[in-house]
Amino acid sequence: MAMLSNLDLIKRVPLFSMLTDVQAGLVGDAVVKRRYRRGENIVEQGKKSNALFIMLTGRARVVSTDNRGREVILATLKPGDYIGEMSLIDNEPHSATVQAEIQTDVLELARTDFARCLPENTSMAYAVMKGLVQRLRHADRKIESLALMDVYGRVARALLEFALPGVDGQLIIRDKISRSDIAKMVGASREMVSRVMKDLKERGFVEVLDNGSIVIKERLSKLG
Repeated sequence: MAMLSNLDLIKRVPLFSMLTDVQAGLVGDAVVKRRYRRGENIVEQGKKSNALFIMLTGRARVVSTDNRGREVILATLKPGDYIGEMSLIDNEPHSATVQAEIQTDVLELARTDFARCLPENTSMAYAVMKGLVQRLRHADRKIESLALMDVYGRVARALLEFALPGVDGQLIIRDKISRSDIAKMVGASREMVSRVMKDLKERGFVEVLDNGSIVIKERLSKLG
């Protein structure tokens, strides 16, 4: 199978979906494809990378760490998501680390090329703004859940965010999520999350399959 060109890859990315062929060609000439291994940082909190990263394959987590080394998982990123746009816009260091959870391929667009492309392509500028608004709304929901929900509600909301429709219409989480990761998402201890997950399972809110997938029952949404 022939390798896809940068232009072919660009056309598959939602951020660039509204570009004309000429505009896409300019971006395609500027991007560089990079691969990150599992556990490797794409960007690092407190540092600048001076580039925009667009995910092609894989999965990555957005992690913030305080000065005592405590971590909170802010989000999980998937193909089509992009990384580093806030740092490019305000020229400040990254506010969080983005780490590849599995092997992840990205397109890297340098700051100079990003600055050149953005004013010329209003559709791209709009897509970046839309992405920023979506992240702000996600942050608002997380703040709301931390402030107003108990641990059950926060765990339920985290599970619902990961769930996707299955073939039978049921919501299912196919990617295995550790109790430690859920704890870092909801601001609780691993032991507390384990107790909550056990209780949700016993009460029929979730079903854990032999392969580790989690089937979400409809009534879980009332908790989250």
